[in-house]
Parts: sequence; structure tokens; C-alpha cells
Amino acid sequence: MAKTKITVVLVEDEKMLADMYATKFAMEGFNAHKANDGAAGLEVIRDVKPDIILLDIIMPKIDGFGVLKMLKDDAALKDIPVILLTNLGQDEDIKKGKELGAADYFVKANHTPAEVVTKVKQVLKIT
Repeated sequence: MAKTKITVVLVEDEKMLADMYATKFAMEGFNAHKANDGAAGLEVIRDVKPDIILLDIIMPKIDGFGVLKMLKDDAALKDIPVILLTNLGQDEDIKKGKELGAADYFVKANHTPAEVVTKVKQVLKIT
């Protein structure tokens, strides 16, 4: 059976934010999976092979930069687009994220969940 829904994995340690994004993506017809730390995120990503990943940077166990590097070093996962979704808005953090292969970089405080969904659709080229 063909996969019909777009699958997104949210790696976010703040439960309220993760739930809010997951609810918004589900309302938009996405299949949303959540993980609350970097290590769990890698497990979920390897398990579900999502179409796109939203990744926080400051998290327990493995931070987002570490997760991003591991994803890009994994032949089976390196082509999945990753959007960093964080409260770190410093230019050096944005630069580091892009150098590690992030498709985009969002500062959480500056974007609503609806704007994040719109960006995900743009990255995946869906309307």
C-alpha cells in the first residue's frame, strides 16, 4: 500500500511545544511522530523514515547539531530534509546548522505553528 500522508518527525524536548506542533501537523493532514530528546529522535527517525524532520537544538542526551550530523553521515537518512526549530537565533548557530546540512532554520519565538507547516510544505514542494 502506498504511503498517502506526509510523515514528519518532531524532535523537541518541550512537551507542550511538541504536542502543539504535532496537533497542527495532524490537522493539516500530516502523519506526525514525536521524540523528546536527540537519542529518541534518532530511533524514531530510523524507524519511520519520515519525509521531513523538525529538530530542536538544545535537548537532553544528544543535541540537535549532533543529531543532524549523525543523520547526514547515515546513507539511509542523509537525504531527508531537516528544519532546525530552536530558540537559538545567533548567526553562528544558524551558520553551523546550514553547514551541517539543515534545509532551513527557524527561531521558534518568531514563527507560529501555521508558518512552520507552510515552510515544511515549501521544503517538500507540496501545496
